[in-house]
Amino acid sequence: MSENRVNKNTPPANADKKKKKDIFDDLPEQKYNRGKRPQPMRRGPGGGMGRGPGGMGMPVEKVKNFKGTLIKTVKYMLPFKWVLLLIVALSGLTSLFNVFAPKVQGNAITVLQEGFHNGQVKSEDLLPWILLLGALYLCTALFELVQQWVAANISADLVFKMRYDLEAKLSRLPLKYFDGRTHGEILSRVTNDVDTVSMSLQSSITQILSSMITLLGVLFMMLRISPLLTLLAMLVTPLYILVVYIIAPKSQRFFVGQSRSLGDLNGHVEEMYAGQRIVKLFCHEEDSINEFEEINTRYYEYSRKAQFISGMIMPLMQFLGNLGYVIMCVAGGIFVSRGTFLLGDMQAFLQYVRQFNQPIAQISNITNSIQQVLAAAERIFEVLDEEEEVPESITPKDIKNPQGAVKFEHIEFGYSPDKILMKDLDIDVKPGQTIAVVGPTGAGKTTLVNLLMRFYDVSKGRITVDGVDIRDMTRGGLRKMFGMVLQDTWLFNGTIRENIAYGVDNATDQQIIDASVAARSDHFIRTLQDGYNTKINEDATNISQGQKQLLTIARAFLADPAILILDEATSSVDTRTEILIQHAMEELMQGRTSFVIAHRLSTIRDADKILVMNHGTIVEQGNHEELLAAKGFYYDLYNSQFTDSDVEEEAV
Repeated sequence: MSENRVNKNTPPANADKKKKKDIFDDLPEQKYNRGKRPQPMRRGPGGGMGRGPGGMGMPVEKVKNFKGTLIKTVKYMLPFKWVLLLIVALSGLTSLFNVFAPKVQGNAITVLQEGFHNGQVKSEDLLPWILLLGALYLCTALFELVQQWVAANISADLVFKMRYDLEAKLSRLPLKYFDGRTHGEILSRVTNDVDTVSMSLQSSITQILSSMITLLGVLFMMLRISPLLTLLAMLVTPLYILVVYIIAPKSQRFFVGQSRSLGDLNGHVEEMYAGQRIVKLFCHEEDSINEFEEINTRYYEYSRKAQFISGMIMPLMQFLGNLGYVIMCVAGGIFVSRGTFLLGDMQAFLQYVRQFNQPIAQISNITNSIQQVLAAAERIFEVLDEEEEVPESITPKDIKNPQGAVKFEHIEFGYSPDKILMKDLDIDVKPGQTIAVVGPTGAGKTTLVNLLMRFYDVSKGRITVDGVDIRDMTRGGLRKMFGMVLQDTWLFNGTIRENIAYGVDNATDQQIIDASVAARSDHFIRTLQDGYNTKINEDATNISQGQKQLLTIARAFLADPAILILDEATSSVDTRTEILIQHAMEELMQGRTSFVIAHRLSTIRDADKILVMNHGTIVEQGNHEELLAAKGFYYDLYNSQFTDSDVEEEAV
């Protein structure tokens, strides 16, 4: 690989050492995240979730409107309020039992101590405490079991409700919502964000209540046993808080970098392997390796620092906990040896010292967890609060036997209010006419179809079919009148038979075959091993592009619509097949109103009317001969396509 072919933005491998001390300087950037894909929760080293500050392996995203999102989340969960209250009650009781258990143990030890001192241990004095302790532990285990079972059920119910609401909402959103967002972004709301809410919300509610009850209960019991020892135990607590709230957040910055670098790494690998042919064609293997090495080095450095700092937290907390425990043991041992303190109370107090610092760390974890839950919930509510399509008419005027007369009357439309694409557009199409729509890229050809199918609503004016305003029809009733064959084919993961019959309920095998014969696809289908039962894979890569187009044409034949929309339907097939399909399409178009979006002007010479569009406006209209004779915009378009080819033929 020659040096002049290496990407200038990619440092050589030996430059890593020089860059390491500045490796964190560009943390806010997402240099390699080309696609800006929303990144799901990633697994940390060893396959588990990496532990960052607050117990989370991912950086905690800030909520834009904490109060508003919290209120919405609470309202959304109101149908589950009684189940949630049950979980809260079970969690509270479990925490109380855990708080009282050390004191009961201490009382039992005190009974033993007094018995040994008196030379006789009375079972009737010891047995009640043992039974009470056993009952506490049994109830704790039982309540925790019931709590987990109830939480699992409510989690499943919440996921079901939230995903159902999202799916129902997405089906009611206008096309402009999907045009303005990536598929990955929408998918992330329905999958990752819902999972985040369902998995963390119930546990956060129970944990914060449990931690608060434990903290207050333990503090109460410690003060009741010995205020002096409690004050002594509190000397270590500020150091404990220092670790949790000051040192721990330092690793957050590096977890952010780790997450972004992992997204960059995945994006690079996906991009390189998806375009492996192009990479090899242009001999960019070395560039790809160098870029991978740089991103991988970033990820390594961020991960190392993040894991090191977060890994320091637990040893420091254990050290401080053990330090406080040793101080209590020494002080308690002195008090017990002097007879000013009962051995059982000392044993209980030591357990409370162990329990006291745990809720502090748990509350820190829960705070970050709630922040993450609300961030995910906020993204979900953004979808649920989106403006929906204009409601359908209460008394729809669906056409049972459409004739195919279409009118655009004084249409004004723009994809945004400040960018009007169409102004005072008028089109009058008679039943059975073939209307060709031509023009340069961005002229408004596809917009015309979007308005006709009511994927978008016009700002002013109206569109009618057989004299009925399309806004007075149901969207389903309107779209059933249309058949579409687009340049970009769409087939789903299913059999060829199912793909052809898509949208036509209860289609018979003979109807499917007849449609395939008309579309000239029957022959190639029968050459496949399983014929019409051949299953098309997820990316439809087991059939050619031309064959996919033939199947979508067969689908249009089977639908037998009153109005056709054809977007250069034969652009992906060979010349011989194109001629056959053109004859089939001519037969299909007989007696039907047809809109043909044409890129190759040779295919629309016989159209009844040609609409020439530019910048959203019809600049010319007429048949092929009339427009050529006018020597206007269409004349220039037509000659730009055929002059060069004519010159080449003359040269040959």
